[in-house]
Amino acid sequence: MRSALYNLLEHPGFREGVLWQTRRLAANHTVFAEGEPSREVYLILAGSVRVVGNVDLDAHRQLHPGFSELAAGQLFGEMPLFDGEPRSATVVTLTECELAVMDGDRLMAFLDTHPDVGYPIYKELIHSMVGRLRQANKRIFSLFAWGLKMRGIDQHL
Repeated sequence: MRSALYNLLEHPGFREGVLWQTRRLAANHTVFAEGEPSREVYLILAGSVRVVGNVDLDAHRQLHPGFSELAAGQLFGEMPLFDGEPRSATVVTLTECELAVMDGDRLMAFLDTHPDVGYPIYKELIHSMVGRLRQANKRIFSLFAWGLKMRGIDQHL
């Protein structure tokens, strides 16, 4: 089954150059960085990206773990549409990428005025975000268990 997001790009009212544009990026290019204000939403048309976080170990050391890798057909950058907050992670291209870049405010306005198109897209967004939340929960629980074991607390439970 074809993604509702791909169908959106082909909708006659959602015109390329007006409501979205194609962007081609080389490998190892930062699409956006954690903390940046932006409401652009990205659909990967070709290539793959890595979502990277920033973890402060102390005042002088920082780690940049990769949270996930996304490929063609997957969306990223959607969180600010719903909470208006700056970017929560950095996204870097792993390969050459072709991205559909959508202005978030225009996207939301279009979906509001075209509920027949908007409803399936909102369902896809929710499904994607819930999957990512479940994955994050598993990682948190795993890190919690690791911390208990490293401190020997698991022996007392």
